[in-house]
Amino acid sequence: MSKFRKQHMSVEWHDIVDTENTSPAINASLKEKATLVGRVGLMMLSVGTGAWRVRASMNKTARALNITCCADIGLLSIEYTCIENGETYTNALSINTTGINTEKLRYLEEFADGFGERAGKYSAEQFHMILDKFQNLPANYKAINLALAAALACCGFTFLLGGGPVEMILAFFGAGMGQFVRKKLLERHITLLANVAVGVFTACCTYVCLDKLAENIFDISSSHQAGYICSMLFIIPGFPLITGGIDLAKLDLRSGIERITYALLIIGMATLTGWLTAMAFRFSPSDFTELDLETWQKIIFRLITSFCGVYGFSFLYNSPRKLAFTAGCVGMIANTLRLELIDFTDIPVSAAAFIGALSAGLMASAMKKWIGWPRITITVPSIVIMVPGMFMYKGIYYMGLNDVSTGALWLSKAFLIVTALPLGLIFARILTDNNFRKSS
Repeated sequence: MSKFRKQHMSVEWHDIVDTENTSPAINASLKEKATLVGRVGLMMLSVGTGAWRVRASMNKTARALNITCCADIGLLSIEYTCIENGETYTNALSINTTGINTEKLRYLEEFADGFGERAGKYSAEQFHMILDKFQNLPANYKAINLALAAALACCGFTFLLGGGPVEMILAFFGAGMGQFVRKKLLERHITLLANVAVGVFTACCTYVCLDKLAENIFDISSSHQAGYICSMLFIIPGFPLITGGIDLAKLDLRSGIERITYALLIIGMATLTGWLTAMAFRFSPSDFTELDLETWQKIIFRLITSFCGVYGFSFLYNSPRKLAFTAGCVGMIANTLRLELIDFTDIPVSAAAFIGALSAGLMASAMKKWIGWPRITITVPSIVIMVPGMFMYKGIYYMGLNDVSTGALWLSKAFLIVTALPLGLIFARILTDNNFRKSS
């Protein structure tokens, strides 16, 4: 067997700077300054944030070093030029894959915000040593913790979509097993489409097997097939969908298109795997049985399950428990508001999604100074639960059956909602952030 060889070679940052030079970074050579700017941008890119935030951190670093930086940012790569006194230095950097890590995002933002105060004190080598610590931070949670978080999130998701106790329990175990297997594959660096397909297949098979087992042992009804879809919703790529939309709004077209394409790859692979598995087990996406609940009971359960869903999804983004709790509270209010608007008004579901996302963005902006975390670490997890994974799956399912009109109907509904969600956050940001509001 041939030896595994990395396709993306690692950058030896400390070989670029003069390790013997202890003078402040502001007095370093242009190459050393540019390398520091590029590394900050690349690390921001690696934690899943959008081009607007990556560029903002690179600009803060460059201004503190008295140089000018112009950057072209994508999903996995940055090409940038730094200018100082007529001299230019151009570089191209890339990462091998993308992920989401809200804790690292916070540390990197604090690093960029405080860089100006330290640029005249610390050397370039010392700054790289600080960045080394951020880069080597271990994940907050192990595979079993993430599996339980995904299980809790999808269990809550099931109720919000109309499922009852049986569907919620089956989705809990299906999503938990699927996320556990996917996390183990990610730890082994298995490529994107393979880990998505295997994770979804595991979740779906677990749901089906437990459903059949419950029918035979507990003699429950065979009408719980609808919850099958909910067991795979942990795979929904909410972060790239939302940040991609925000990048498009700021005319970072390259990053926006690449992020949305990445999200569509995951959605396409997940829904196709779910559809093929459903065909094999002869499961169909039927409607949930109507739950006999009073209005006040429905609202209370929606608040609880919305909180559980957002809280669970936040764990998948490596959010500390305090941040996950805060996002859960914001998502609980925003998502329940969205659902009540749909139930009690004639408002279209996409407009309700816009209002839900707008309310989440406004709440996160109001809480930003109090909690000290970037807005995106609250807003995106709080509205991921609004992403219409069920609609996407049904669209692909009916397309696979050559029922194009029904499939297109579900996909168009999903498209309108997915478009409305980032728009809600964008307008919340326009209303509350002067820097974001202006084109500069």
